[in-house]
Amino acid sequence: MAYTDDAVKAKLSALNESQESIVTVAQWVMFHRRHAEKTAQIWLQRIRDSAPPKRLNLVYLANEVAQQSKARGKEDFLIAFSPIVAEATAAAYKGASNEIQQKIRRVVEVWRQRHVFEGPILDAVEGRINEIDKNRSTTMKQPLGGSFFKDTSSGSTPSELQPLVPLQVALTKATMTSNSSAKTANVEYDKLKDPNAPQITPPVHAARLGTLLKALAHAENSVSEVIKSRRALIEGLEKLLESNRSELQKEESLVAQFGIRKAETDAQRREVEDAIMRGYQDDHSTTGQGNGGEEPPRPEVEALTPPPVEALTPVGSPAREQPPVSHGPFTEEAPSNIAQDLSLRTTDQDDGGMPFDPSSLSPGGENDFDFGVNGMNAKRRKVAHDEDYEPFAAENLEDDISAMIAREANR
Repeated sequence: MAYTDDAVKAKLSALNESQESIVTVAQWVMFHRRHAEKTAQIWLQRIRDSAPPKRLNLVYLANEVAQQSKARGKEDFLIAFSPIVAEATAAAYKGASNEIQQKIRRVVEVWRQRHVFEGPILDAVEGRINEIDKNRSTTMKQPLGGSFFKDTSSGSTPSELQPLVPLQVALTKATMTSNSSAKTANVEYDKLKDPNAPQITPPVHAARLGTLLKALAHAENSVSEVIKSRRALIEGLEKLLESNRSELQKEESLVAQFGIRKAETDAQRREVEDAIMRGYQDDHSTTGQGNGGEEPPRPEVEALTPPPVEALTPVGSPAREQPPVSHGPFTEEAPSNIAQDLSLRTTDQDDGGMPFDPSSLSPGGENDFDFGVNGMNAKRRKVAHDEDYEPFAAENLEDDISAMIAREANR
């Protein structure tokens, strides 16, 4: 069957999950390796349009073609698949069941173990798959009230950086394609220019020169795409940088403005506090002006004094003037003629009708009398010796008292 776009589509449509079907189609595709780039584009479009089970078969087909090309040293399909394998694998992985996704991951692991594709290409494939898993987990954990129609392809990328994401993705794809194309072109060029290479016929030499020309052209175009993508990314970064510089100037101006306002506010606060303190001091001084700014004197308290002790006059002592007796606010004069009262008591009988016993006044007696002010009551008092009465015996006493004392002394 001749190679046409319809023939390729027919072969891909007839593909099933059996090993025989995959190997047969892979051999036919590899036979037309001159159209590797065209076949790869049709294969990618077929993955986009197929159901998930059919996509897995197409991944198996690409795996068979890539591994056979690697084993035979024919890198036409490796070069053709390298720019699109990450996108195609992600398209086959997205929306598939967990079983199909695990099988696709197994194919990617085989590619890495056997070094079918370059390391950066495999990193891009795994990155796209991991991104799908991450977005799926985020969608499953969508909180209530959130929109399920929101595009989560950007993941957790900030909104300011989202315009740069496609530019970076395009640059990554172009770089991987450029690296593979440049490597192939350099290898073919070195082989053809090797002086130690065996001599070949002119027709073969012309064919190899044609192949090298195509490889160089492909490498040139791929590098041009890298340059274009990188310039676009740099332009986006410069726009983002300029925007951030503008915002930085505004923020620095705000910081300076807030610093000035903070200083003004602090100065105003200090003035208000000083005014409050001055007002407090003025109020305090005004309160103390009535007494010269000093504390008012303490009230005078009358000192506690013991009551006056009554003057005690022993019996037989010379009569003397009694001091006035204080009874609160009044003063009462004590009787002046105590001796006369005593003489009357000596002759009269007491309340019991008994005569007064002068022996009670003898020296060495136990008691004497102390007369009160109002009632003239007798109070007993002890006398030590006879000499206590001697200084008073002849001193200004009444005649009858003196005679009585003398009689008692002569007994």
